[in-house]
Amino acid sequence: MGYLELNVQDKIRNFCIIAHIDHGKSTLADRFLELTGTVEKRQMKEQLLDTMDLERERGITIKLQPVRMEWQGYILNLIDTPGHVDFTYEVSRSLAACEGAILVVDSTQGIEAQTLANVHLAQQHNLKIIPVVNKIDLPNSDREKTADEMIKAFGFNRDEILFASGKTGEGVEKILETVVQKIPPPNGSSVEPLRALIFDSTYDQHRGVVVFVRVVDGFISKGGKIEMLRTKTAAEALEVGFFKPKFFPAKDLQTGEVGYIVTGLRDVRKARVGDTVILSRIAVEPLPGYKQIKPMVYASIFPTSGDDYPILRDAIEKLKLNDAALEFEPENIPALGFGFRTGFLGLLHMDIVQERLSREYGLNLVLTAPSVEYRVKMKDGKVSIIHTPAELPDPSRFDSIEEPWVMVEILVPQKYIGGIMELVTSRRGLYKNMDYLSNDRVLIKAELPLANIIIDFYDKIKSISSGYASLNYELIDFLAADLVKLDILVAGEKVDALSMIVAREAAEKEGRALAEKLKSLIPRQQFEIAVQAAIGGKIIARETIPAMRKDVTKGLYGGDVTRKMKLLERQKKGKKRLKRIGSVDIPQEAFLAILKK
Repeated sequence: MGYLELNVQDKIRNFCIIAHIDHGKSTLADRFLELTGTVEKRQMKEQLLDTMDLERERGITIKLQPVRMEWQGYILNLIDTPGHVDFTYEVSRSLAACEGAILVVDSTQGIEAQTLANVHLAQQHNLKIIPVVNKIDLPNSDREKTADEMIKAFGFNRDEILFASGKTGEGVEKILETVVQKIPPPNGSSVEPLRALIFDSTYDQHRGVVVFVRVVDGFISKGGKIEMLRTKTAAEALEVGFFKPKFFPAKDLQTGEVGYIVTGLRDVRKARVGDTVILSRIAVEPLPGYKQIKPMVYASIFPTSGDDYPILRDAIEKLKLNDAALEFEPENIPALGFGFRTGFLGLLHMDIVQERLSREYGLNLVLTAPSVEYRVKMKDGKVSIIHTPAELPDPSRFDSIEEPWVMVEILVPQKYIGGIMELVTSRRGLYKNMDYLSNDRVLIKAELPLANIIIDFYDKIKSISSGYASLNYELIDFLAADLVKLDILVAGEKVDALSMIVAREAAEKEGRALAEKLKSLIPRQQFEIAVQAAIGGKIIARETIPAMRKDVTKGLYGGDVTRKMKLLERQKKGKKRLKRIGSVDIPQEAFLAILKK
């Protein structure tokens, strides 16, 4: 079969599910798989498309996951997407491979910040959106109020909104019927040469790189000679097929279909996400891939043992293959050895990457404090981009520092507005405006420095609002600020990995808090240790870790008290000498303390 007859292409529907974290995307996807008979009852388990252990433990989707279902003569390609703010990039990649999206909102919680962000993304891709109010089986479900919020926020008509329960299956068949009726079929040309968009990929140690593609024009058969357009890499389609949801080999992939191609490539960098797959030596225009994502948070990763450096390098390269937002470059810090300066989308992304490196590759890692990208305007007119406090030049050599600012959207019940506003202003935030989505739910917009939200802002918002608030943010611009480098000295020696860049007005408070935290985390030694915070040459905070005291008098029995005093005096002298030549081991907890300050 050389090309798809029109009526077959007409029967394809490519769609994804978008929602805030925990609103029931993965459970709804489970019901689709059951209803269409894609997965047998005996193989069915909860969150079937969340294949990573980490996803199942945390109950969140991290990786997008495609699956092909057949229902009433139609081919339905579903791409399950993540809902957390750090994984918006995964969502944008899924949307580019679809014509429609099912918007799921939890009827017990209503619209949340990430719902708004994902709908705006879907609208930018001109997708047909099907609104669904989910979890209507729960006793505290308020379907009418949720429907009203969706009408007010997105302008849907009342009769467009569907009601369903991903858990019990109520209303799920109606969603599939609406997908078939409302979402348009793919509109590529089956007679044009092959053009397929790579929207994800994975690495198989026996078969090399496996790319996940959406065929836009033409078709690809097993054994076909292909080329990645941007990297100019030639390969052979060793196998092509669909996701059911495991790999299911087929003879070919036709126009409009979603599937995979086994390339046999060994270098993960040769098949980049967003590239266009074409047939060898046929000149075609590349597909508009994805806008290059920029990391927002930077931290350095080091193996605890220097011998593990090659394993770490190999592991990060493999993660990079299907995590296009991850950036890294080699780095060497004397106190920690060789490692990688790594860029992430946010703290959850950083946490997930660290966890995956530890679990999947058995690595013990040390992470430095997270920081953001700063632009330093030098006296000679050049602009220098820095990511670590160690890179900050001497203050006499530059005119100003610019830091990234973000627009933050916080959705919160009305009664918590005061606490949230207080938190925003304490983080150097500028309040912009407030919208009421319903009588008791408010959308607060504010601008804040990114450095002030990456560490514990999300946790603080959750605790102030008893868990009801939700957060979304996006980068707006770089603005000049009065920033200084805060150094930490342990036993008189500067520890580069603990340095931070902070606002001058908050430096003293930060320095004190950090010195106190380190005092409780650095183990006591045989000698006294000073923990100091400094700006330039000026010490702004100090804590002292007292020496351990061995009981040198326990062997004495009675007799003159001067014998006891003599022994204690001798111990004191020994401790003084130790203090001069002693070195201090700082445990990894101390580095992590900065994350949780």
